[in-house]
Amino acid sequence: MELAKKVGENLKAARQAKGVTQRQIAAELNKYQSDYSDYETGKVELDYEKIVLLCRRLDITPNDLFGFDD
Repeated sequence: MELAKKVGENLKAARQAKGVTQRQIAAELNKYQSDYSDYETGKVELDYEKIVLLCRRLDITPNDLFGFDD
């Protein structure tokens, strides 16, 4: 599976587990919901800053986001 798509799926699962909407996360990132959606579908790759912000916001590690096992 393409890495961006896997990251997007893990991001979506973490967001849903926290019970927040795409619109809420997008607002925190100063993005439109449709732009944030592109992260979850793997159309757009996350930059380092967004990886850190999202991991902190969703209480996950970068390993969780990228699907790496400890």
